[in-house]
Amino acid sequence: MAALIDTNLLVYLFDPADETKQAKAREVLDELHLYQAGRLSVQCLAEFFNVTTRGRQPLMNPAMALEQVERFQGLYPVFPLTVPIILEAGRGVRDHQLAYYDAQLWAAAHLHQLTLLLSEDFQSGRVIEGVRFVNPFAADFRLTDWL
Repeated sequence: MAALIDTNLLVYLFDPADETKQAKAREVLDELHLYQAGRLSVQCLAEFFNVTTRGRQPLMNPAMALEQVERFQGLYPVFPLTVPIILEAGRGVRDHQLAYYDAQLWAAAHLHQLTLLLSEDFQSGRVIEGVRFVNPFAADFRLTDWL
């Protein structure tokens, strides 16, 4: 089984503001790599670059962020953004009342037949058309329970 990794796991890896989430992100991403179970979408890599380089005190400069994007794409398979994903995301908005970019993430998982999406941004445990949203930062989360 494989899991789609949401942007927040990638960002927390470099965010010293919450040491607990930073440690958990490192643990989960290391396990996903070890089990070759992690997948990314182009959307998540773009969001990572944007989030980590913006604001008054960015987490990293653009060169560092670009280096990390290259590293992530070497560690995990990356799904491209395609017209079918955009159309499926639109259906996710229409049929499941998801916000568009959340729906786009769901669509990438759904169309690539992944049954697990790891994110703190969705209702943990919710299942939409076979894709289960799980919060990897929940106190009782263990990746091996899902693989």
